[in-house]
Parts: sequence; C-alpha cells; structure tokens
Amino acid sequence: MSLINEFRSIQESIRELEARRSALKDDPKLQTELEFETKLKDLLASYSKSLRDVIAILDPQASPSKAVKAVTVKQGHRAPRQVKVYKNPHTGEIVESKGGNNKSLKEWKAKWGVDVVEGWFKVK
Repeated sequence: MSLINEFRSIQESIRELEARRSALKDDPKLQTELEFETKLKDLLASYSKSLRDVIAILDPQASPSKAVKAVTVKQGHRAPRQVKVYKNPHTGEIVESKGGNNKSLKEWKAKWGVDVVEGWFKVK
C-alpha cells in the first residue's frame, strides 16, 4: 500500500471513529454508566475501599489467588499461528507457511512485491 493510500485510509478510519464517539457521547445509557462509575468511585474513596474489597464482601467464595493465576497463565501462552496457504497464480506453486520466513515467499515478495503476494494467501 502506498503511503498516500495508507494516509487516506487512516483519515477515513479517524472520521468513522469520531462519528461513533460523538454518537456515544449523546447516548443516555453512556451518561448513566459514567454517572454510576463516578458515584461508585466516590463512594469507594469515602470508605477507603477498593474494588477487590467490594468483591470480597459481595462474593466471599471468590478467591483472589484464582483470578491472579488465571491472568498469569493467559499472559504466558501465545495462541498458535494459523497456517497460511499461498498460491502463485503465475506458476501455480502452492506454499504453506505459519510465518513470513519462507524461502519461496521471500523470493515472490522480492519479485512481485509484498502487497501482491499477500493477496495470494488464504487461511488454512
């Protein structure tokens, strides 16, 4: 993608996001949630309590160690990469790869360009 196309794409994304943001700003549900959040934080601060304290009061069986372990496990494992299948329309050659460190893919990208070659793939 050329820089000007990328720039225009980003500008369009910004316009769309700003439109969504302005629509949300006027949403009464959002105003209610923001008001609730503010009042809840003020209430917690007035009693010197945290959200964990409230959870411990409302759900004494909830174990904080379980929650910490769950977060730690999720952070340590990365999802496996998907296999991508590239089919060169010029030669009919098919390459399966989980990453971009494939000799044939590198040659194709050097010859036809990254954007063109990325258009040849499908997820297996």
